[in-house]
Amino acid sequence: MVKKQSEIKDHVLLLKHEKLSEKSSEELFKKYNISATQLPKIYKKDPALKGLEDLKTGEVIEISRDSPTANKSKFYRVVADG
Repeated sequence: MVKKQSEIKDHVLLLKHEKLSEKSSEELFKKYNISATQLPKIYKKDPALKGLEDLKTGEVIEISRDSPTANKSKFYRVVADG
């Protein structure tokens, strides 16, 4: 019996991952007075990033999810090798 593999990007529990532009990243750093080294890391090979093209080390990923209290919550991760 062969199991059909499903695409992770279609999973209902996967949060929305989006690459920020360089300008948006700079605005984020300025707004919160932080640098990229202060953000948590997400590895290039993370299955959640499948489908995001041309990811480079140091780029910022915005993760969005629905929240019952805040409507939308946003989290940020910096792309790392691995």
